[in-house]
Amino acid sequence: MLESMLNAFRAPDIRRRLLFVLLILVIYRALSHVLIPGINPAILSEKSAGDNGFFGLLTLFSGGDIRRMSIVGLGLNPYINATIIMQILQTTIPSLQALSREGEYGRNKITSYSRWLSVPLAALQSYGILSYVQATDASQGLTAYTTPFSFEKYESLSMILALTVGSILLMWLGELITEKGIGNGISFIIFAGIVSRVPPAVVQFLTSPDWLELFAFGIVGLLIIFSIIFVQEGQRRIPIQYANRVRGHRIYQGGSTFLPLRVNMAGVIPIIFAISILLFPAQIASYFTTSNVGWVRDFSTGVVSWLSPTGVLYLSLYFLLTFGFAFFYTFIVFKPDETANNLRKSGGFIPGIRPGAPTEEYLRRVAFRITVAGALFVASIAVLPMLIAALPMFKNLSSAGVGVGIGGTSILIVVSVVVETMKQLEAQLMMRSYEGFIK
Repeated sequence: MLESMLNAFRAPDIRRRLLFVLLILVIYRALSHVLIPGINPAILSEKSAGDNGFFGLLTLFSGGDIRRMSIVGLGLNPYINATIIMQILQTTIPSLQALSREGEYGRNKITSYSRWLSVPLAALQSYGILSYVQATDASQGLTAYTTPFSFEKYESLSMILALTVGSILLMWLGELITEKGIGNGISFIIFAGIVSRVPPAVVQFLTSPDWLELFAFGIVGLLIIFSIIFVQEGQRRIPIQYANRVRGHRIYQGGSTFLPLRVNMAGVIPIIFAISILLFPAQIASYFTTSNVGWVRDFSTGVVSWLSPTGVLYLSLYFLLTFGFAFFYTFIVFKPDETANNLRKSGGFIPGIRPGAPTEEYLRRVAFRITVAGALFVASIAVLPMLIAALPMFKNLSSAGVGVGIGGTSILIVVSVVVETMKQLEAQLMMRSYEGFIK
């Protein structure tokens, strides 16, 4: 890995791409320290509602920093939600399903729809979060705002606009990384948001260190990382044989290859889906925790407490939803019928399996079996760090925020981004080697 990094910096074009990614990430971290208008930073940093588990989970999930009410506090959460909505709509609306099969043009159009959908989602989420902060602060006798938040006030509209524009700006920065840098820009932004939480957690832990606890926690973390890489890179290789083909007066010799089916084809998407589903009712209920109607207030408070990120109900639903969405997303990205049809058109077949419907059924059965293992793995990794952080022996690290910092979503994203970036660097270096050989 170190040799690949050194070789990458020696190549001018790759070095330029890496420095561009670093520049965008520096801009993003600088924007995370710019507060929206009308915020009282002292109150917000000490006792505001941004310190609760709900906001901590939203911050970790979105890659932003809503706890400080920065202009990029929403992070990429609206864009991620818009992308999820569009992917679900592709399975239900025939016109979108047809558009998704039109190659690069169709993918670009769907991505454009996701961008436009992100704008109203960002505005709606901004209003909800700002209302929630004011309601929670009022219940604690605090005020994080210089003026009371209300939809009718100009100052409040400027706060909503600042959060909305900041989220769209972050989406644009992520796409710049994808276009002019290396790797996926959206993942890099979330990666930077996760990694930025590590230094403060380390400093807080060092104020009262327990080195034996840190050593045990580090061993567990390394085992989790090893497991993630082992499963993420795992494949089921299905052999494909191509028959001899006659084109004009020539006979093309058939060959053999394989169709790689990854054990975890869905990646981190099932966790993102599960968190989105679990965050939504808790966020809606939190708006009514200060209602004047008794049963509404009690019910809303109960929903918020039941769906607490450290509660048994939350962890159980988290595991089950992640497991279910792993199957849902796998069979969105992998279509056995299309794969079998493409193999038949290209003259390929699986040895011992007839082309057409038998091949489709075989691929579906194999994909289902390996997805069971992949879904169990993803669901376990999602909840395991939270369970470990809840153990008494790790109480110091959990209070320092390290337990949340290595949660299932974050560690999967961090490891996936690092692995994929190294793969792209090696591919770029290999391409340069081939170009030099040809020249």
